[in-house]
Amino acid sequence: MSNPLESLVASGTKLWLDSIDPQEVARNRAWGATGATSNPIIVADLLQTGRFDDAIADLIRAGHDDHAIAWAMTDKLVSEAQAVFEPVWNETKCNDGWVSFELDPLLEDVTLNLPIAERTAKYIELGKHWGIGRKNRMIKVPATEGGLGALEELVAAGLAINVTLIFSERQYLAAREACFRGAQRRADKDKVKTVYSIFVSRLDVYTEKHVPTLSAEAQGMVGIVNAKRLWALNQQFWKDKGLALQQEIIFASTGTKKPTDAPWKYVAAFAGSDIETNPPATNDAVGKSDVQFTRQVDVLPPAEVLADIDAKVSMQHLEETLMREGLQKFADPQKALLALIAKKRASLQ
Repeated sequence: MSNPLESLVASGTKLWLDSIDPQEVARNRAWGATGATSNPIIVADLLQTGRFDDAIADLIRAGHDDHAIAWAMTDKLVSEAQAVFEPVWNETKCNDGWVSFELDPLLEDVTLNLPIAERTAKYIELGKHWGIGRKNRMIKVPATEGGLGALEELVAAGLAINVTLIFSERQYLAAREACFRGAQRRADKDKVKTVYSIFVSRLDVYTEKHVPTLSAEAQGMVGIVNAKRLWALNQQFWKDKGLALQQEIIFASTGTKKPTDAPWKYVAAFAGSDIETNPPATNDAVGKSDVQFTRQVDVLPPAEVLADIDAKVSMQHLEETLMREGLQKFADPQKALLALIAKKRASLQ
């Protein structure tokens, strides 16, 4: 019996896994996944299992501190996922088969409050360190002021870029323009690859709390409408730029937050084009269902639903609120990862 995820891929979607767990990567590759993304939560959850204690112990014995161990293990796990997807990368001539490597989230730690210029310089330094010469590794940079300031230089340096933590059109446009400037500086324009991760489900959590006056038809649709509109803008912009590879939208944060929503609510909404990064639990739920996916990425709700959203949702307030929350969620997992390694150090020595 075929997996329903096969119909998602057949619709035109590139299915990426929001995990670098070697077991999940192997399972989802068999279901048609062609790439993956990582972040500190994913890495910490993997190290928590104890499956990688031998590698951690080796790094401790070699004299590495907790920060160095965190990044060495991240590098190891991402590299192993890259090896799985490298054949896709080769077959598609670098258009697919990427694995994202997230740069240090502590640069955005609100308690440190680093100057924007310092953050930008560090993103450039770290991006080059972890990205240059790494084949199908994509460097993940947040759409913060510090991150946005680094994009042109990173793209110009020949790196593939995943701009993450995008909630609004303002962020998307700033990221796209910076990446395009970097692309124009490249001699090897046929190798330029940029993707823009638009977060989805968090917008619907926001409107439930902050915009309760939305109609029943509009409530729970803001994340979908916002991402589809940005997808359309992205399609329009890049179609005449003459680049060999697709510059794509990643529909991110596709796991549902409401128990009453079907687990594949967002998966179905964006079927048909570009990239979806689905958590393992979402793909498992899809796999156990009998749902069949068809192209929906360019289908918007009725005009009255769009009008209700546009009249009541302040995208500026939405972006400010979600970025404030997002930056907390961004830095805290890295602190938790470091705390976990310190705990492992105590138990393994």
